[in-house]
Amino acid sequence: MWIVDFFRSALGKKAVMAVTGVVLFGFVLGHMIGNLKLYQGPEKLNGYAAALREVGAPFLAHGEALWIARLVLLAAVVLHILAAWQLTLINRRARPVAYVKQVSVASTYASRTMRWGGVIILFFVVYHLLHLTFGSVHPDFRAEDVYRNVVVGFQNPVVSLFYMLAQLALGLHLYHGLWSFFQSLGMSGPRLDVLRRRFAVLFALVITAGNLSFPLAVLSGMVS
Repeated sequence: MWIVDFFRSALGKKAVMAVTGVVLFGFVLGHMIGNLKLYQGPEKLNGYAAALREVGAPFLAHGEALWIARLVLLAAVVLHILAAWQLTLINRRARPVAYVKQVSVASTYASRTMRWGGVIILFFVVYHLLHLTFGSVHPDFRAEDVYRNVVVGFQNPVVSLFYMLAQLALGLHLYHGLWSFFQSLGMSGPRLDVLRRRFAVLFALVITAGNLSFPLAVLSGMVS
């Protein structure tokens, strides 16, 4: 099939990373905006969580749309990681002998930490699902009380620290991902480089600041 042959090429893998990246960027932004309802109190946040389970009604049953979205996101994550891993192998085969002295001229700190940052984010996503979605590792999980789950979960300083470190890794990943995405579309040049760098920085900062605020708000007692 042509689509399989296309994916086997380096260009196809970059295209898959770009498309899945857009899906994941959209989810990260929407997820952060929805979680801001934490500052409006338990009624608003719990109401928002309940409304998500009714999306698509009456054509879809309770929670079906949410599970469809989760499966799409899971597929996007798997394809994103697979394409990134295979591109890494292609790059290594293209230069089997390492540089005697590697000098980072054009690369940024974010690009040089992209791989280990992705691993941290993967572990974080797994823990996040077990912690606040399924409640498997939550000390007192209540399925219908999202607000309480967040507050109780973040009252543990170790858990909050892990969340915050993961958000810093996510911010670097988002910055470099957006920068690379626009470059892959051919949007490069002196003026465009300045614009896309500013956009990438702004997007990454907004997401990182928003997500960092949740555990900090709980630890400081602003949200209880």
